[in-house]
Amino acid sequence: MSTSSEPLVLGIETSCDETGVGIVRGHTLLADAVASSVDEHARFGGVVPEVASRAHLEAMVPTIERACETAGVSLGDVDAIAVTSGPGLAGALLVGVASAKALALGLGKPLYGVNHLASHVAVDQLEHGPLPEPCIAMLVSGGHSSLLRVEDVTSGVQPMGQTIDDAAGEAFDKVARRLGLPFPGGPHIDRIAREDGQVVIDFPRGLTSRRDLERHRFDFSFSGLKTAVARWVEARERSGEPVPVADVAASFQEAVCDVLVRKALDAARSEGIEDLLIGGGVAANSRLRALAEERASALGIRVRVPRPGLCTDNGAMVAALGAEMVARGRTPSSLDLPADSSLPVTEVLAG
Repeated sequence: MSTSSEPLVLGIETSCDETGVGIVRGHTLLADAVASSVDEHARFGGVVPEVASRAHLEAMVPTIERACETAGVSLGDVDAIAVTSGPGLAGALLVGVASAKALALGLGKPLYGVNHLASHVAVDQLEHGPLPEPCIAMLVSGGHSSLLRVEDVTSGVQPMGQTIDDAAGEAFDKVARRLGLPFPGGPHIDRIAREDGQVVIDFPRGLTSRRDLERHRFDFSFSGLKTAVARWVEARERSGEPVPVADVAASFQEAVCDVLVRKALDAARSEGIEDLLIGGGVAANSRLRALAEERASALGIRVRVPRPGLCTDNGAMVAALGAEMVARGRTPSSLDLPADSSLPVTEVLAG
């Protein structure tokens, strides 16, 4: 049992293709062990749910052992077990939830089933300290593009906008595939755009016209942008001209980042909130970070973004939210906690 006044929490994340186990004491990260199955999905150009579930089963025990060894603790030392209950891939979530239940029952520790999206918000506390409350959080990943108003990360998360079709990370993957770049596409587009690309193509910005803003002011759409890139590339190929891959990547990335930052800052200004948190895998994108800092600074809005390693899915973010649950005295989840693939963001603590 932990002797510190700050809770020692083990967190398990299995919502997609990363098996993450993190150990946190209060706001201090002690271990962040991740086993990724991304290489097994690369030949399919996307995550295959059944492959991901099987990989989680194989990686779970070794990843827990590695996290405990890194943190220098035993399982008996932890004060609570936290796990992603949703949203995510149903089979993948089930592996994590079942593992967390087994640990909680076997160790006699409280169980906290937490929301994946809220965990992406909470993880920033491990790097920058307590969250400003309220704040605006923009979460961008392969499955989510969301704008949230966060009053209390353990209970008060209110959605302001979300993607109505492709998420930002999904668009990165699809455009990368069209350009012949490896999966996952985000890091490769970021790299080639930064090293060799110029923004020379004016790709469309979805849901930014005056008419769109009346109905979808804080919502996102990247399907049209993805299609516009594909058509532009196809036209070049039909004409026999070479495709300037780096310039297409840079121009596409600029369109995505422009819309994300524009809407996030609009949300902050509309609510009179001076703190913007950006999380999720796409938050590792260098252009998104730079553009957000530049535009926010001009408006007097502070931006917080975790380091890239904490932006992608990991167990540390789940442990961080779990530790906050314990610290704020939230009631634990029951042992019939479900794995809920469509868990709404308003349900921060499940079960």
